[in-house]
Amino acid sequence: MRVGLDVGGTKTDAVVVDDAGAVAGRIRLATLWGAEGVARTVADAVAALGTLPGVDPTRFRTVGIGMPGQVRPGTMRVTHALNLGVAEMDVHRTIQPLLGLPVRVENDVKAAAVGAASLRDGDSLAYLNLGTGIAAGIVVDGRVWRGGRGTAGEVGHISVDPGGPRCRCGGRGCIEAMAGGASIAERWDRPGEYPVRDVFDAADRGDALAARLRADLAVAVAAAVRILVLTADVDAVVLGGGLTALRERLLPDVRRALETGAAGSPFLRSLALADRIEALPEGSPAAAVGAAIVGGALDSEEVVAHG
Repeated sequence: MRVGLDVGGTKTDAVVVDDAGAVAGRIRLATLWGAEGVARTVADAVAALGTLPGVDPTRFRTVGIGMPGQVRPGTMRVTHALNLGVAEMDVHRTIQPLLGLPVRVENDVKAAAVGAASLRDGDSLAYLNLGTGIAAGIVVDGRVWRGGRGTAGEVGHISVDPGGPRCRCGGRGCIEAMAGGASIAERWDRPGEYPVRDVFDAADRGDALAARLRADLAVAVAAAVRILVLTADVDAVVLGGGLTALRERLLPDVRRALETGAAGSPFLRSLALADRIEALPEGSPAAAVGAAIVGGALDSEEVVAHG
C-alpha cells in the first residue's frame, strides 16, 4: 500500500492506495502552521489512515507528499510554500524520521496532474488548478513535463490584458490577476465567506462589478486553456482547485469565451478548444492519489499509467 497526501494551506487530504491502484482509505485533517506543523500533520494523517477499517498500516511501503511551493527535481527540499508558513523545508530530515518509511515530495499541482492523468484515459493532459492562485501541471506520454527549468505550466503570470488589474507579480492583466481567487476577492472587496461564489450570485442579479469580474474570470481561464493546448497540444485541460466548486456555472462561461475567441479563426475552431476542457468531480482525490503515485515511483517522472 502507498500513502499519498495533498498538503494544503487549510486542510490535508490523505489516501492509501492498494496494489490495484484503488483508494482503500481516505481522511482529511486541518493543516498545522509552519514546517514543524506540516510535519506533525503528515505524521498524524498517516497514523489516522492506519486506523481505518480494512487498512493494515504494516503494509504501508511509501509516502508521497504534494505541497505548494517549489520542489527542485531530484531533491526533498521545498521552498516558498508561503501559505503553509514554510520558507524552506527539508522533507527528508523533518518528516521521514517521524514515519520510518521512504518519503518523496512533489509540487502539489504537478502531483495533482499525475493523479488526474491516472484517473482518465488519454495520452496527455494539462491540469489547471484554479484556486487562490493559478498554475498548471502538464503530463505528456505519461510523464510530468517540467521544461528546461521546471516552470512548464506556470501560466498564471502570463498577461492577457495589458490594461487589466495589477497582479502580485508586478504585471497587469495576468491570468492569475483576473482568475485567481485571492485577486477576485480583493477586487470584489465585500465581506463574505466565499467571495467568488458571491460574485457569481451578484452577477446573476445584475450587479455590474460582479458581471465584469465573472467575465474576466472566464476570459482568463479560456486564455489559459488556449495557451496550454497551443503550447503542449494536450488532449484535455482538466480544471481543479477550489473554484471548481462552481463548475456547473463556470464551465459554460469558459466554453463561451473559447468559442467567441475562436469565431474569427478557422485554425482555432479546428482545435475544438471548448470540447477539450473538463473538471474534476467534486471531492476528487486526484491530488492525493497523484502524491501516492509519486511516492511509490523509483523516479518521480515514472509513467503514471503504471501507478
